Amino acid sequence: MKAFINFAHRGASGAAPENTMAAFHKALEQGANGIETDVQMTSDHKLVLMHDEAVNRTTNGQGYIKDYTLSELQQLDAGSWFSEAFKGEQVPELKQLLALGKDRGTFINIELKNGIIPYPGLEEEVIAAVREYGMEERVIISSFNHYSLVHCKKLAPDIATAILYMEGLYQVCDYAQTVGADALHAFKYAVLPELVAEARDRGLAYHPFTVNAPDEMKRLLKAGVSGIITDYPDVLHALLQQEEV
Repeated sequence: MKAFINFAHRGASGAAPENTMAAFHKALEQGANGIETDVQMTSDHKLVLMHDEAVNRTTNGQGYIKDYTLSELQQLDAGSWFSEAFKGEQVPELKQLLALGKDRGTFINIELKNGIIPYPGLEEEVIAAVREYGMEERVIISSFNHYSLVHCKKLAPDIATAILYMEGLYQVCDYAQTVGADALHAFKYAVLPELVAEARDRGLAYHPFTVNAPDEMKRLLKAGVSGIITDYPDVLHALLQQEEV
């Protein structure tokens, strides 16, 4: 993954309802070459894309994803909360995004959402899906649950992983290597030029999140990050064309 990656955060979530196929398609239209998403599991063990553990905020339903079957979940409206123009958008399955990414040459950052609600077998199911679509070289599996990332590396050493973290981690490159991670997905304020330089020297990529202001994008581009996770991939795309990254 040596190309600079413009990761659309939950798709182009500034322009379409997050984690829907509409947001993923919009991201590609806006110049993203990567998509960041969140994976969880239904009661019938299907992999679906939603950030929150509960459906309340981004659908017209109530309750937890873990208590819905896939069929029940896909009867919910996942678009109207954002705009009536997106009425009827469904909660997508991971395989739908993998199919889109495979066809378009897109990088996919799959965040495992198993820090609050444990989903037994989530790592195995995600890796199996990635392999089914032949996306091993264009997927990064990330999580705030670093135990889960260690498990993923044991299962699939060939698939990249990234530690998600918020504040400064002491000797972060050393820590990342103990976890076996390939990338650092840090909150934007925890990313400093000297850390980026050290990470690069040690073969680690920095992909900070969630970077929406052009000035912040410019600061991080100057620092030499390998990618940026943003709600506005069109804004980042325009800057990249100016910077010729």
